[in-house]
Amino acid sequence: MTEMRVLLEGLRFPEGPRWHDGRLWFSDMHAKEVIAVDLEGRAETIVRVPGDPSGLGWLPDGRLLVVSMQDRRLLRLDPGGLAEVADLSGIASYHCNDMVVDAEGRAYVGNFGFDLHAGGPPAPANLALVHPDGRAEIAAADLRFPNGTVITPDGRTLVVGESFGACLTAFDVAADGSLSGRREWARLQGAVPDGICLDAEGAIWVASPIGGKVLRVREGGEITHSLDVETDAFACMLGGPEGTTLFVCTAADSNPEKTGDRRGRIEVVDVAVPRAGLP
Repeated sequence: MTEMRVLLEGLRFPEGPRWHDGRLWFSDMHAKEVIAVDLEGRAETIVRVPGDPSGLGWLPDGRLLVVSMQDRRLLRLDPGGLAEVADLSGIASYHCNDMVVDAEGRAYVGNFGFDLHAGGPPAPANLALVHPDGRAEIAAADLRFPNGTVITPDGRTLVVGESFGACLTAFDVAADGSLSGRREWARLQGAVPDGICLDAEGAIWVASPIGGKVLRVREGGEITHSLDVETDAFACMLGGPEGTTLFVCTAADSNPEKTGDRRGRIEVVDVAVPRAGLP
């Protein structure tokens, strides 16, 4: 494993990284921009999202889906601009956040559940399922801040990080996208699972803002690798030509009132096992 290096800096709060079409796409949430950056550090702003962008994904036809956090909507980038796919305000009890999109174009969207930055009391939240036609329903309830989410290569298992539950939680995925068989995939004592990604050995890389670490975890909770970053790690994604570049979104804080100094970065490190599954 090589040393962590900086690919892009000067960001406010990078989140939701996705490797797509030869570039890393991510949301600079507090700058209200979706950005794509290549491996040489050349960045392009793809679209501005006034309600703060978070989770990203793509429909089978190649159109970008993006979560608009504050107004709790799922948007689609059409040739003419952003269009609403679904209003999630009836499902999400507070700001929407991360998302994974499956091979059929179904989107699973988490939300905070409570006003995190105002110090509100933690409250359970729903994981929303948005079908390609815009129908939205509750896929799973009573989650403790559902955050980063992955789907296994066979499409039959979804794993979501419960940030305030300090665990990764798995579900079986039915043919219609519904979830069942909830179970603890791994407990992460002392960590706060935020963004996650899956590798070809079935292990999950987990960004944990607490302690500024990125952990590689096996089902059951064994930690095989632990990487340190200078500030805090909020999300991670495997990508690059061989799928073995680990991209990490780092920042000094997640509070939008404290990210104006633009200390956010995309950092990278080469790892041994390539990416797998979705996103």
